[in-house]
Amino acid sequence: MTDDTPDSLIPYDEIVQEALRAVVGRVLGEIERGGSELPGNHHFYITFKTGAQGVSIPAHLKERFPDEMTIVLQNKFWDLDVREDGFSVGLSFNQIPAKLDVPYAAITAFVDPAVDFGLQFQASASELAPEEHEDAENDAENQGAAGDSASDDGSNVVTVDFGRKK
Repeated sequence: MTDDTPDSLIPYDEIVQEALRAVVGRVLGEIERGGSELPGNHHFYITFKTGAQGVSIPAHLKERFPDEMTIVLQNKFWDLDVREDGFSVGLSFNQIPAKLDVPYAAITAFVDPAVDFGLQFQASASELAPEEHEDAENDAENQGAAGDSASDDGSNVVTVDFGRKK
């Protein structure tokens, strides 16, 4: 073997991440089929990106957890619905009931402390929903006024080459 490992044309990292997230779905599916009763001392900590595409949580929770949130499935949860792409569950936050819808792609960690089991996931940029933002000042419709730095054809494209380390 040499130190110069070639770049893979097969996305192994993505395939492994997807397979590990399927473990979460299978575990939650077993709980759903068992009547949403957790056996023994099992309980789950599930961490997910609140801004990821497909995540649906109440606005007050999104405001409180703008980036990432950890939920606990243990004693008081209801309406667990496990799908191929994610799950939804009812939980109480400060005695206020809430329904959360979480795609597996948004999950960054899954832990069952009762048996010392845990999975960590990498969040990729494609899994995150684009953040809402105000229009940039250079996007105004009245471009072309004196002092504009854009070229005459209206383009302001910048090319960046991040060259690869060898």
